Amino acid sequence: MNPITERLKELRAMMEQLDIQAFIVPSTDPHSGEYVPEHWKARRWITGFTGSAGTAVITLHSAALWTDSRYFLQAAEQLQGTGIQLMKECVEGTPTIPEWLATQLKQDDTVAIDGWVNTVTETEELEKELKSYGFNLVTDFDPFATLWTDRPAVPEAKAQIHSLEYAGESAANKLARIRQQLDGKALLVSMLEEIAWTLNLRGKDVEYTPFLVSYLIITPDNATLYINPEKMTPEVEEYLKGEGVDWRPYTEVIEGIKEIETPMVAQPGKTNYAAFSAIRNPLKEDSPIGRLLIFKNPTEIKAMRRAMEKDGVAMVKWIKWALEEIPKGGHTELSLSRRLEEFRAEQPLNMGPSFESIMGYAHHGAIVHYDPTPETDIPVKPEGLLLIDSGGQYLDGTTDITRTIPLGPLTWEMKRDYTLVLKGWINLGRAVFPKGTCGTQLDGLARMDMWRYGINYLHGTGHGVGQYMSVHEGIDLHQFRMQWRPTPLLPGMIITDEPGIYIAGSHGVRHEDTMLVVNASFSGENGRAIEPAGEPQEGDEAQGLTFGPYYTFERLTLCPVLTSPIIREMLSYDEAAWFNKYQADVLRRLSPYLDAEHQEWLNEVTRPI
Repeated sequence: MNPITERLKELRAMMEQLDIQAFIVPSTDPHSGEYVPEHWKARRWITGFTGSAGTAVITLHSAALWTDSRYFLQAAEQLQGTGIQLMKECVEGTPTIPEWLATQLKQDDTVAIDGWVNTVTETEELEKELKSYGFNLVTDFDPFATLWTDRPAVPEAKAQIHSLEYAGESAANKLARIRQQLDGKALLVSMLEEIAWTLNLRGKDVEYTPFLVSYLIITPDNATLYINPEKMTPEVEEYLKGEGVDWRPYTEVIEGIKEIETPMVAQPGKTNYAAFSAIRNPLKEDSPIGRLLIFKNPTEIKAMRRAMEKDGVAMVKWIKWALEEIPKGGHTELSLSRRLEEFRAEQPLNMGPSFESIMGYAHHGAIVHYDPTPETDIPVKPEGLLLIDSGGQYLDGTTDITRTIPLGPLTWEMKRDYTLVLKGWINLGRAVFPKGTCGTQLDGLARMDMWRYGINYLHGTGHGVGQYMSVHEGIDLHQFRMQWRPTPLLPGMIITDEPGIYIAGSHGVRHEDTMLVVNASFSGENGRAIEPAGEPQEGDEAQGLTFGPYYTFERLTLCPVLTSPIIREMLSYDEAAWFNKYQADVLRRLSPYLDAEHQEWLNEVTRPI
């Protein structure tokens, strides 16, 4: 018998015994993380579908799985023989989960979820929808604790102290700033990135991100970390004590929450329903930590610059190697991806990749978030375009970079798209804007030249990046995106610049750098030569500058953009001048870390256009 059908049979027997008619299984964990530890990949276990996104719904007589377009083909194949129906999200005619349940259940039937892996917002919205169909919701059903007999344990890797050499601010000082924002209230912290930043602790519990599975409760008088005892060391225990932080076992978090009488803040969209339900006096508010951590201090900024230099060296070595090796034959998307990881691993303080590399050759480049697998891997030939979006984790920083590599003969359309994306990348990257400007107001700078050709892309143009944290940081806050995001861009924020064009069945182009928001300096004739500066410049008002201060971007990423596909006449004089300066900066900054052979290659590919 198919193991999935056997598991479904056992689940349904348990549901029937408890008078539950439907069970909803998301792809999430108790901490609303982007990457989920193996222990909580229950949706994968019960359906056999291995994609990262999807929600399964099992009734006593039917089952369905909702997932997005990235996984339609994969899900269809993996669900064969399981009796689970594929539901294609965002496709006309696909019902929502409550709508589908309305065709499967009868009035007063019970739908169950596990409150530990559903947020407060998700649970309350689901309950409201289910009630409109006459269904009841229970939130404490976790059959996997019994059925999943070989379930991986909650991660037990040791906690690690993130040195002040990289963090730049003590945990004690961060706690004081957080308490000042809380103004006498307590705070339940379940987001792992917020705990990592607050306590200057890192770990190995989550793929690609150096986080620790834990909770943190901050009150006006103390702070308590809830973490598995196996993860603690005498050094970490002594460190936490010195920062004014106690610790208790991870499994005691509900008990700890119930002990707090002070009104407690919890983010409803990020806090799981089970933990929130234990709060005596809950306050549905945003955590102040999310807005504090997106501003990098001078130490973090210096560390990020070092990490970007090392990552640039790895990228230069890989691009040169790839251009020389691909014509020899025998390379595929996966082999190229592995070789890039090896180049990064050679760099000091490298801790591995910051996400699964997107290595899309030819038509695969048109799939925005294409991760090659053994089933989809294809040979890479010395022709067309190769899109590589990748990043590294270093003790001193997190990197995220995309380059599109010309491998041989290109069509005019490929060159046009390459140049249009480059224009958008340049024009957003050289933007100057007054205080109060948000990313949505600047997003069109990356798209306007594409729009003139009737071309657009659907993803955001930029997201926050952490400092040895998550490659996607503050994604509810500062972004470049067509959809409204009101958070203003301010000095100290780090954000990516990544426009793209995707032609289905043919090619994809994306250029991406990571940038730092900085003050803009006005100098030169008429005060109009603009460049990054540390602080607002004396005399700005005399030059007639109003409604300031003004900000711009410092390019942190250091990696050449190959120039052979560029249609030079499509670039303005200012665009070309800015681009040539960027290429010269890459050469100047990276050359000291390269041998003579790579210096010569870099000098050649960064020649002015």
